[in-house]
Amino acid sequence: MKLHRGPGLFLFLALCVLGAGYVFASRAGYLDRLQTRFFPSTREAVRLSPGDFPAGVAAPVADVASVPLRPVLIGFTARGSAAALLVATGGATTLDNPATPPGAAQGLLKTAYALDARAVLFAREEELKQALSVGAENGGVDMAALSVDRLATWVPTLRDAAPRTVLLVGRSRGQEAMAAVGVPDLASLRGKRIGVYPFGSSHYFALWVLARAGLRTSDVRWVDLPSTLDAGRALREGRADAVVGLWGDVELAARDRGGAVLATTADAPHLLATVLVARGDFAARYPDGVRRVLRGLLDAGQGVLKDPAAGARMLGEVAPYLGDPSEAIRSAPPATLADNRAFFGLSGEAPVTYDELFQSAAALFQKLKRGTAPPPAEDTRDLGALKYVSEARGP
Repeated sequence: MKLHRGPGLFLFLALCVLGAGYVFASRAGYLDRLQTRFFPSTREAVRLSPGDFPAGVAAPVADVASVPLRPVLIGFTARGSAAALLVATGGATTLDNPATPPGAAQGLLKTAYALDARAVLFAREEELKQALSVGAENGGVDMAALSVDRLATWVPTLRDAAPRTVLLVGRSRGQEAMAAVGVPDLASLRGKRIGVYPFGSSHYFALWVLARAGLRTSDVRWVDLPSTLDAGRALREGRADAVVGLWGDVELAARDRGGAVLATTADAPHLLATVLVARGDFAARYPDGVRRVLRGLLDAGQGVLKDPAAGARMLGEVAPYLGDPSEAIRSAPPATLADNRAFFGLSGEAPVTYDELFQSAAALFQKLKRGTAPPPAEDTRDLGALKYVSEARGP
């Protein structure tokens, strides 16, 4: 039988030779060199960032300085619980002018713990997030007071900052409120315009109010506000039928127009929790600085709870939009050490723990397609400093 060598056989042999040549060239690195030389744009570009490495890799081998040789900058948005921060630092500054004003009283952190710290006031949570993202060395802050729901939403975008929750600052027990004009109850919100700042903790409260009323997010018309502080103005100007914001602002606006407050966080006192978050590199480099901040805040908070006069005065000076500062402190008091122990599961019991609040907020915003999957809650907290302070103070 005679074998016929048709074109198919030659094509098969040619493909085998090309395949063998490709494998050899690939293993020898010739293809990568050719691609780099003639098609550089087709190579995958990998962008490296600080978040690709552990936060503490640049910490000194030995304790060069137990605390920073510059002021520690702690960012916050005004709430009643911020009174403790103001007492601890001696007052508020801004990033534009972080220096302590001449003649200003020194805070508890300076007088009792030899730590120079400044409380930096922000009007919007978004700006505070950006400041924490860049850090104090680059015009931002070292630590920030954020609500747990905001942290759960922002942790993926704050990856390079490696944020770590270190303390419960306080909870809202009536500070955030929903007020309306021409809406008699929560069930009547269907089809109405709800004004809310979408990047603030008030948005999370608004979602809880809708769930309580048995409404879907599509049952209302959302009106995005430029900040939480714009809520009262939006209600007065008729840009929304209902708004969610700070009680002192929205209650007065509703009263001016014959409306009423429909709900406050007094109905959900464990929903909005403000925590102190430290940048990972700062916490790794200055662990004693973090411990001193915690001691000072807890001491100042205890003092505010016993006698709110000094804290109320400072709070009224920097945040008149909260209304009566003494009432603002009552509706969002500073957290105690016992509150912290229970909230973080160290001892005692809390109706809602940090991990539960973080995970439920993260799941909700993923459900609404407003966030990507965050890390587990336990990866976002560092309780070493809190445990140290707790053990030092005893039961």
